[in-house]
Amino acid sequence: MDAALRLRERVFAVEQGVRPEADRDGRDAEATHLVALEEGRVVGTCRLVFQGEVARLGRMAVERERRGRGLGAAILREAERQARAKGVRRISLHAQLRARSLYKRDGYQQQGAPFVEEGIDHVAMEKRIA
Repeated sequence: MDAALRLRERVFAVEQGVRPEADRDGRDAEATHLVALEEGRVVGTCRLVFQGEVARLGRMAVERERRGRGLGAAILREAERQARAKGVRRISLHAQLRARSLYKRDGYQQQGAPFVEEGIDHVAMEKRIA
């Protein structure tokens, strides 16, 4: 967990300028956290927060040098597997616009117009899984 939080800090706070308190929103304790390991090191992560029949996917982060190699897609597949196992019917998320194509390729559909969150352009997306 500590390694996943450090990765999120590197990606969100250091790279993207997101305020650390915005990332640490108090929901980590209730979330299911997924990590991708390479040689024992956390190189990707996301979390799922379950709310009834909906799983909220968030805090997706991949090490800069590992991006564009299918790691994000693999994390999404595992997140969906975990959500299905919990009986979830859909997964929702806020995608950064620059990452929207990753989610679209995995079957997520845009919901509404883009918006700004923590100074970064985002769009709400959702995928029905049941």
